[in-house]
Amino acid sequence: MLAIIFISVIALFLLAYRLYGRFLDKTFEIDDKKITPSHTEYDGIDRVPTKTPVLLGHHFSSIAGAGPIVGPIIAGAAFGWVPAILWIVIGSIFVGGIHDYTALVASIRHRAKSIAEIANEYMTPLSFKLFLAFIWLTMIYILIVFVDLTSTTFVTNPEVGTSSTLFIFLALAFGMFSYKMKLPLFWTSLIFVPLLFGGIFFGHQFPMDDHILPAFFNENPGKWWNVILILYAFFAAILPVWLLLQPRDYLSSFLLYTCILGALIGILFGTSTIEYPAFTVWKDIDRGTLFPILFITIACGACSGFHSIVASGTTSKQLNVETDARKIGYGAMLIEGLVAVIALFGVVMLTKNDALLGGDPLAIFGNGMGNFLSTIGLPAQVGQSFGILAVSTFLLTTLDTSTRLGRYIFEEFFDLKGQNVRYLSTAITLTAPLIFSFIPIYDAQGNIVPAWRAVWPVFGATNQLLAGLALLVVFVWLKRLGKKTLFVALPMVFMLIMTLWALVQLIYQSGFTAIGIIAMFLLVLALILVFEAVRIVFFKPDYLAVQKD
Repeated sequence: MLAIIFISVIALFLLAYRLYGRFLDKTFEIDDKKITPSHTEYDGIDRVPTKTPVLLGHHFSSIAGAGPIVGPIIAGAAFGWVPAILWIVIGSIFVGGIHDYTALVASIRHRAKSIAEIANEYMTPLSFKLFLAFIWLTMIYILIVFVDLTSTTFVTNPEVGTSSTLFIFLALAFGMFSYKMKLPLFWTSLIFVPLLFGGIFFGHQFPMDDHILPAFFNENPGKWWNVILILYAFFAAILPVWLLLQPRDYLSSFLLYTCILGALIGILFGTSTIEYPAFTVWKDIDRGTLFPILFITIACGACSGFHSIVASGTTSKQLNVETDARKIGYGAMLIEGLVAVIALFGVVMLTKNDALLGGDPLAIFGNGMGNFLSTIGLPAQVGQSFGILAVSTFLLTTLDTSTRLGRYIFEEFFDLKGQNVRYLSTAITLTAPLIFSFIPIYDAQGNIVPAWRAVWPVFGATNQLLAGLALLVVFVWLKRLGKKTLFVALPMVFMLIMTLWALVQLIYQSGFTAIGIIAMFLLVLALILVFEAVRIVFFKPDYLAVQKD
């Protein structure tokens, strides 16, 4: 049964990429004769023409993170696997894929400007500032969540900490060989991809546990890892993209491609069966009702506002030719949908009362990968470590990409210019995650909870609301061009309704806790943005023409 479901999902995604992708290319008049901003505004740091496989690896690694792992597992355990897989498939094809592709194309048609800067051309200055603030806050939530998740993973799986650290040095070397020594991509891949997988074995031999780390570190390893990860994000976000960001993302994509291939083999030839209920409850006691909570819990696996920030923030500045937009914008979203399905299968194979369901979602994913990879003869423990390492690698990717994007947004908000301002804007962006690493966070019942678990609901709502707002900007742009807009309008309205509804529900459940207060602020901010957009589109049509001219 698992094999039939997985093959059906792959077939649907391939069909969507070919047919719907062709419709998108035709609608936006994609043409390689149009020179992309990576060429016209090359600067050697952020704007660098990049080969398709490398940029696909960067973009895919950046948008993936832990989102397509954590969200589907939480939602599948709460509501059952059928609602989760339906949203993953439908969302990836008709919502998330559209969102990512259109944000990327809109950016390259506006000199690689961010989605917020594009909003500034078609909306009011107030909308622009509010949009920037909204995006910057989203980056902060992402950093808080993923710093905590990565730190927890390194503490509970010290071998992953070793492999991830080694991987950073491999990526730096890859960047030097590729861009400074001009070694062809094929040969650099042939050298460094095997070294990447060798790092997994090395990590098992020399795990970063109390035998390796200094005594003071082991007194509170989670806090120390938080500091190290934030320092890593700082330096990774200010270095040229070709030195660390691109090569690390390219190499890390091989880990997730291997996960997909290994899962496919395990699903097709393994003996795993469906154990978990297809549907559990309409209303989960901890999270709320299926509508709208399902659609904010499963974010990156179906639709994520963060993707539009990546697409218009870093990817558009590296896109070599316009025809790469479908491969990278739409294609990467479909691949991420496959990852989300694989993560969901980790829940599907468990019984309703399995002890893993109450713990770390990454452990559930690792357990599922251990089962799948055991089909090809790998010990279950090695398969688990490999799955967790793959996710941890993408967590690191999300950390430095989010920091770099937060830096861009901060500089845009205050109109900061110059090479050296990136140090200040990066440091300010990382201040809140650093503070949250050292303060206890309580739930509505007064219990101390992990930062990632406490922030995930508001992160999900903010992230998905950002997707609706990004689609709103694209909708306005297409409307001014006289293009078809229904394919953008429908997912835009759906995401706005679901996320505003979710924020109201979250405020009601959380009350005057930190999460509840943040949700109130975000709801007000979002309503102002939506009001501004509606006012301009429907009541001040001449304003857009004036702004554009």
